[in-house]
Amino acid sequence: MKRLILWLAVASMTMTAMATDATSPNGKISMIMADGRCIVIYERQPILELQLPVTPESLNGVKEQYVKADYTMVAGKRLHCTNEAHEYRMGQLVMRLYNDGIAFRYEYTGLKDSKVPAEQTAYVIPEGTKRWMLQWSDGYEGFYPMTTTANVKTLGGFGGSMEQETINTHWGYPLLMEVQDDVFALITEANIERRQSASSLFNKGQVFRVVQDQNDLQLTGDWHTPWRVVIIGKLSDIVESTLVTDVSEPSRVEDTSWIKPGVVSWIYWAYNHGSNDFNVIKKYVDMAVAMHLPYVLIDAEWDEMDKVASNEGKTIEDAIAYAHAQGVKPLIWYNSSVGWVNGAPGPQFRLNKPEDREKEFAWCEKIGVAGVKIDFFSGDNQMNMDYCQDLLESAARHHLLVNFHGAPIPRGWQRTYPHLLSTEGVYGAEWYNNVPHFTQKAARHNATLPFTRNVVGPMDYTPCAFSDSQHPHITTHAHELALTVLYESGLQHLADRPESFLAQPREVQDFLGQLPVVWDETRYVSGYPGESAVLARRSGKTWYIAGINGTDDAKTLSVSLDFIKDIASATLFADSGKAAAPWKIQTTNSLPASVACPPRGGFVWVVKSGK
Repeated sequence: MKRLILWLAVASMTMTAMATDATSPNGKISMIMADGRCIVIYERQPILELQLPVTPESLNGVKEQYVKADYTMVAGKRLHCTNEAHEYRMGQLVMRLYNDGIAFRYEYTGLKDSKVPAEQTAYVIPEGTKRWMLQWSDGYEGFYPMTTTANVKTLGGFGGSMEQETINTHWGYPLLMEVQDDVFALITEANIERRQSASSLFNKGQVFRVVQDQNDLQLTGDWHTPWRVVIIGKLSDIVESTLVTDVSEPSRVEDTSWIKPGVVSWIYWAYNHGSNDFNVIKKYVDMAVAMHLPYVLIDAEWDEMDKVASNEGKTIEDAIAYAHAQGVKPLIWYNSSVGWVNGAPGPQFRLNKPEDREKEFAWCEKIGVAGVKIDFFSGDNQMNMDYCQDLLESAARHHLLVNFHGAPIPRGWQRTYPHLLSTEGVYGAEWYNNVPHFTQKAARHNATLPFTRNVVGPMDYTPCAFSDSQHPHITTHAHELALTVLYESGLQHLADRPESFLAQPREVQDFLGQLPVVWDETRYVSGYPGESAVLARRSGKTWYIAGINGTDDAKTLSVSLDFIKDIASATLFADSGKAAAPWKIQTTNSLPASVACPPRGGFVWVVKSGK
């Protein structure tokens, strides 16, 4: 930081008028640009250095304009989103200073059979800066451990399944850092369009370069990069920001009335191969009926159902017909067949060719499938990005909801294609199936995700398990319940088995049956990455306040809810501390200032307000 301040002092003596006048509409964020560098200033303090292609020539004749985002989402952390920015055009660089961060991209004109222009962006993250970084992988499935150095040894292998002795230099988005005490910056990108790849970060020391993934196209005409995005401010600014969708293309789906977010009963966590078993599917349909859940997901291998003797010849169409007869809408799984193919489950190769995809989705629509979960993509390359958009556009034509699994993180498509209700891109509860180390790491990881991965878009973590999968969990019942509110996802898949959910108190079952997955607004209440997280989400006149303790020690979590007026009733779901009767459920007409949580514990308040 001392080096940054010294450079700022020198640069300020030679700045153009434009540079010193570059500010966000609310005045909190400003910039100084010179000599290929950009210093971001937050509340008059320099917080971040970027290396950008800024030259004296590009700073001459800067074009400035005011831009505003004002739109409505179908799902997400906030339905009505607004933001405003001052935009500055400097040659090929377009820079926007929003009220909660910055967004910039490069625009090129008159290309003729050209290779994709090389990226020219780097972020400087000084050693000693606290940061939460994700080791890059195709599916963005990993932890965000806190560190103060780029020279860290990370968990290697798919899903971090083994220790690796080498220093990692490849990082996925988002990257969160605490640039000053209580001031944070979250780096990501947004608005992937056709002919573009996504990008990630490669570092050499404290310099983190933006590197576009494979894109072998020859470009003719105009072309631009996706937006490079940095959300800036207090933790409340980070958590509540909609900057990723603010800079993304508006909805391309004119009629969204058929898009219905909701809670899903999900087979895979307890029965890895259960979706080829008609009787197992019936159990999860019946659970959805008992708990008033709108959806059931029939996962991989449903195409093998007629080969299982106990099914007596029944097929996926029989399973879908059974779900409809019970008033439950079915979702079904597909292999994208571009990532994991050999040895992977099916159905495979049904979506790759346009004519096959249209035929398959038309069949889904005809038999009453409500949506598709598409799995096993192969990373950030241009082919994948275009393929995902092909899938989304075809699915919209056939009124199918979409959930991408084994896929990169959201980068704004949830606005452009509002039927994309969730994306995995997260190390979630299904890993209790696969690796023993998730047991000890889950609580801290869970308390990091609200400040990292879930900031940028819906997250199919598959929360809420009261019983155990192949490997046990040591988070409490109330911690698990809190995840269903803490994590935003337009399709919220519940992980546990039917007998476990149906053994819970009626109040817990009713809670899950009435759980909103669409939020009018989201507010940060308290917490710190990896330690604890308390968020409040509003649906109509009802607030859901969820908190978790990410540590192995008892912790009292601050719950300051002055923004909730005229409390009619407040129901608490908390940990009792008793193994035989783990729930503490009570209703009052007032709220405390804090809630005591046991190690790896949690709570949910459901508050009904008259205003």
